[in-house]
Amino acid sequence: MQIGEVAARTELSLRTIRHYEEAGLAGPSARSQGGFRLYTETDVSRLMVIRRMKPLGFTLDQMRDLLDVTDRLDADGDLDPAERETLLERLREYEQAATEQVGKLRVRLARAEDFADTLRTRLERTATAVRP
Repeated sequence: MQIGEVAARTELSLRTIRHYEEAGLAGPSARSQGGFRLYTETDVSRLMVIRRMKPLGFTLDQMRDLLDVTDRLDADGDLDPAERETLLERLREYEQAATEQVGKLRVRLARAEDFADTLRTRLERTATAVRP
């Protein structure tokens, strides 16, 4: 698929997709004869991993590292048991970091919802106090 379809499916801008390509995180698997970027489902999956990591505060280097870990685990045939366990431990660390960030975001969301409720209550109270 071409970059426009990838952008629609991932909800990432063309510019962001190109940025991730330039950063070496995810790029097209091929190019058409006309030079258009051509993406596979695997490429889209990589972009979705990146998209999910971004709001959790992961850096580009961390994204690159996690993608490397998952790529190496997916190509399992070449791994010895010690290397496999090392990669699994790194994956566990990312899962733990993601879980911690989700918890922090839940706290922030609860505070934001509480604030919005406070404003809504204030508006309702003020609106009813002004009515004749």
